[in-house]
Amino acid sequence: MKYVNYGSEGTPESMGLGECETPVPGRGEILIEVHYAGVNRPDVAQRSGKYPPPPGASPILGLEVAGRVAALGEGVTEWRVDELVTALVPGGGYAEYCVAPAAHALPIPGGMGLADAAGLPETWFTVWANLIDIGRLKAGERLLVHGGSSGIGLTAIQLANHVGAEAIVTVGSEEKAAFCRAFGANTAINYRSGDFVEAVKAATGGEGVDVVLDMVGGAYLQKNVRLLRRDGRLVMIAFLEGSKTEFDFLPVMMKRLTITGSTMRPRTVAEKAAIRDALRANIWPALAAGKLKSHLFATFPFGEAGEAHRLMESSRHIGKIVLQVRP
Repeated sequence: MKYVNYGSEGTPESMGLGECETPVPGRGEILIEVHYAGVNRPDVAQRSGKYPPPPGASPILGLEVAGRVAALGEGVTEWRVDELVTALVPGGGYAEYCVAPAAHALPIPGGMGLADAAGLPETWFTVWANLIDIGRLKAGERLLVHGGSSGIGLTAIQLANHVGAEAIVTVGSEEKAAFCRAFGANTAINYRSGDFVEAVKAATGGEGVDVVLDMVGGAYLQKNVRLLRRDGRLVMIAFLEGSKTEFDFLPVMMKRLTITGSTMRPRTVAEKAAIRDALRANIWPALAAGKLKSHLFATFPFGEAGEAHRLMESSRHIGKIVLQVRP
């Protein structure tokens, strides 16, 4: 089968198609004939040598796919060959065929195409786990999301709306701010135009927020803590500006704050299966009914994965980027 080889240089220019053996599904797994594969920041990090795959995972890039079930591993009963699915995978998505745990696959929401569906798993698994399971976001609370126009950001806006919370986002341009407001954000702040801390305080009457979902890190850490109300939760999922900074813990004690975070890829099969089940029960019906939506910004041919990575690294996109593996 063909797959995207990112080469020893680890640059977008070094990416190209290679040939390797088609994987065989093991017990509890399915083989997916990939039609579309989602492109995500962790893919860029792995290509750059900063995010190695966990033990046992495919070294091929790609953490989410949509396509046709081509074969069933031993013991799989919930899927049938030729069913269309989207799935979270620990690696291997940038390929014509990909193996996924059967318990990490979901049906294509009614009325949604495979391209849009390929961009659902990584963001929805991540946002649900971090905002609901860890962040305990609930109706009537305020959520602040950095990177509001990213795939994660738009999903967080949708989830906040879904549970009855208020969504405030920071973005890097007025165009992105307008898009996020139209997508459902109560407030969208262009951090390049001024201090987002003061803007959030102004938007909340000085009260601040209950939960912060942060993928920036660095100097944002102290600013996030300043904005959290008593018993607030800071949930970190990435560190675009670094994981180390000088920090004063006194406000954490005074306001009884929780600082936490997680990554999705190293979680166990059972842990991801529990998230899949929660999404299937709580989110997939709303997607099928059109109450929740995704935003596909760009689709690239399979052989142009390097261009897709350049776009991801530029941060010019709004929403999701996918590779079209098959016509």
